Amino acid sequence: MCAVETKSAVNATSQSIAVQHLLEAAAERWPDSPSVSYEGLRFNWKQTRDRCQRVAWGLASRGVEPGDRVAYLGFNSHWCFELFFASPMAGAIFVPVNFRLSVGEMIACVTDAEPTVLVVDQHHLAQAAAITQACPWLKTVIYAGRQEEPWDMVSYERLLGEASPVETAPSGNDDTLVLFYTGGTTGRSKGVMLTHINQFTNALGGLGWYRMRERETHLQASPMFHTAAGSRVFTATMTGTHSVILSKFDVPGVMEAVAKERISTMQIVPTMLQMMLDHPDFSSEKFASLRLITYGASPMPVALLEQALEVLPGVSFAQSYGMTEASPVVTVLDSEDHSLSSEHIQRLESVGRPVFHNQVRIVDGRRRSVPRGSVGEIVVKGSNVMKGYWRAPDLTRDVLQDGWYYTGDSGYLDDAGYLFMAGRIKDMIVSGGENVYPIEIENILSRHPNIKECAVVGVPHNKWGESVHAVVRLLKPGSITEKEVIEYCRQRIAHYKCPTSVTFMEDAFPVSTINKVLKAELRKKIINDGR
Repeated sequence: MCAVETKSAVNATSQSIAVQHLLEAAAERWPDSPSVSYEGLRFNWKQTRDRCQRVAWGLASRGVEPGDRVAYLGFNSHWCFELFFASPMAGAIFVPVNFRLSVGEMIACVTDAEPTVLVVDQHHLAQAAAITQACPWLKTVIYAGRQEEPWDMVSYERLLGEASPVETAPSGNDDTLVLFYTGGTTGRSKGVMLTHINQFTNALGGLGWYRMRERETHLQASPMFHTAAGSRVFTATMTGTHSVILSKFDVPGVMEAVAKERISTMQIVPTMLQMMLDHPDFSSEKFASLRLITYGASPMPVALLEQALEVLPGVSFAQSYGMTEASPVVTVLDSEDHSLSSEHIQRLESVGRPVFHNQVRIVDGRRRSVPRGSVGEIVVKGSNVMKGYWRAPDLTRDVLQDGWYYTGDSGYLDDAGYLFMAGRIKDMIVSGGENVYPIEIENILSRHPNIKECAVVGVPHNKWGESVHAVVRLLKPGSITEKEVIEYCRQRIAHYKCPTSVTFMEDAFPVSTINKVLKAELRKKIINDGR
C-alpha cells in the first residue's frame, strides 16, 4: 500500500484529517483481516472499528464532551489500542499514563491532565484507588478486564455492549488527539499535545522509510504510553497490519509470540535486542519469520549489530531518532545503511537522515545555521511537530520559535545529510530506552537530611547503554551508605530513574565561573575511576 493510496482513502472518507478515518478505511478495505490480538483474543478490522465506535458512544453517554480527557492506566492491551481511536471519536483527548511511575508521579500526571474518565486494567487497581481519592473531579472509572468489575467501577465491555448511537463531535485536524507525558528538565512531566495532523504525518512518513507492507504482523511489546509504540497504532491501521500485543516486554513471551504468530516486524530499543540474544533459549529458528526490526532511543552498538546480523541474517534493521514532541520520528537510518561491509560503515554511528516530512537544521547559540560538520543544537520543523505543551505556554514558547522546535540535543550533519549526535544539551540520560532527567533525581536527593550536595550523571553501561549515577557530598562523611541512597530514591520515584551506583565526595564539586556544577568533569572522573 503506497502513501498516495492511503491518503486518497482518507480524503475519500472526509476532507479533514482525522485518525478515525484511517480506521474507517481499514474496516472497509480489510474487514475480515486480523487487526489486534491480545492474550488469546483476536479481532478483525471491522470488529475493531465497531468496538471503537461503541466505546465512543458509551463515553459520550457518560458525559464526555469535546476536549475532555480520557486517561488509561494499564499494561499494553487491545483496550489501550482501541482508546487511541475511541477517544477522538467522542471528541476527547487520549492520555496514556506511564504505569512505571510511582503513585505520587501518577497523581501528578493525572492532576495536570484533569481527565474526566480513567480506564484501568486489573493490574493497577490499587494505583487507581489512590488516584481517584486524590482527584475528585474524575467522574467515571472504567474497568478494562475480563473479570467482574471491582467497587463501583463501570465495566469497559459492558459499556461497549450496552452502548447505543448518540450524537458525538469527533475531533480532527489540529485538535489535540493525544497527550503523551514526557519528563522535563524542570523535574516536572510535560504533556505533549499531538494533533491528528501530527500523528497522520508521522504514520504516513514511516511507510516509505521503513518499507512497510500491507497486512503484515507486527509485535507490539514496547510500552504504548510512549509515543514510539503509541504512534505505531496509526501506522498499523494505515497498512492493515495485524498488531500482536504483549502486555509488556519479556524475552520468553517475545520468542513465543514471534514463533507462534509468524511476526514480520517488531520495534525495540537496543537493550531489548541484547536481552533477546543473551537469553539461554534464544535460537535463530524462533525468529525465522522476522523481516524488519526497527529500533530507537539510542544508536545500536556496532558490536551488538554485528552479533545480530550474524544470528539473524534474514532480518533488516532500521534506526530512528526522534522525540515525543516530533510524533516522534525526525531521522531514520534505513536498512540499506545497516551493512558492515558497506564503504560507508561510519554511518552506523549516525542516526540517519531527516524523514521527508520535516526539516532539520543545526544552529549555534544565537540560533543561526552552522556549516556542515559543525556541532550545534538540533532544530526541527514540520507538520509532525507538536502543538505545544499542555497548559504550559511559557515552556512552549521556549522551544517553539518561528515554527522550529529546539530539541536541546546537539549534533552535526555531514555532507551527505546524515545526523550525528554529539551529546545532550539537557543532560538527559537514556537508560534502557527510557529518558531520565537528572534534575528530578537531584530534587529527591537534595531532600535527604544527610545530603549536602548532589549531582546526577549518566555513565556507560554494557546492557542499558547508560546507567544513572549519583555523586553525593554528605553533611557528615559515612552517615549513609550507597545502598541507603539508592533505596531512598526507590521509595519516591520510578525504579528505572533511580541511581544504580553512588560516588561519595568530600571535596567541593567542580563549578564554572557562574557556579554551575560541571557535570562533564564529574562524569569523566567517575569513568576514569572505574565506576
